[in-house]
Amino acid sequence: MRLYIYFISFFFSIMLSAQNSIPQVLKKLNKETVPYIKVNELKEKTNLVFLDAREPKEYKVSHIQGAIPVGFDHFVSNNVTSKVKDKDATIIVYCSIGVRSEQIGEKLQKLGYKNVYNLYGGIFEYKNNGGKVVNNQNKVTDSVHAYNKAWSVYLTKGIKVYED
Repeated sequence: MRLYIYFISFFFSIMLSAQNSIPQVLKKLNKETVPYIKVNELKEKTNLVFLDAREPKEYKVSHIQGAIPVGFDHFVSNNVTSKVKDKDATIIVYCSIGVRSEQIGEKLQKLGYKNVYNLYGGIFEYKNNGGKVVNNQNKVTDSVHAYNKAWSVYLTKGIKVYED
């Protein structure tokens, strides 16, 4: 399984090197099965539930305040259903730029959640547009886990962190 994940990461890194913008990458890698919500549209919504579809080491560096970590590699649906009981809740799923979060969003839809959105551009676009992120101690930070060198080009504001 770990070898498969490394292969996929390597494959995406090669693909990303040919892509020069978040819109191009999302168009190439996503199916748009989960509706996008853009960072500037978040202000128009209330009572949002943020789910972080990145790995624990990424979440630890920084995340959107109040976000529930659900991970990607080891996503467990019971971790969500036990914390988000309202199937009508407005759920915003995010990852680095919006690829992993689409897959988690699809799983949430299959679980019966009706208002699931994929944050367009993920935490990178959130931070690039002035969004505040917090670390594991719930303190505002400029650090953002950049996933890897290839993906890091899409984070234009903040301090890029590659490991925890």
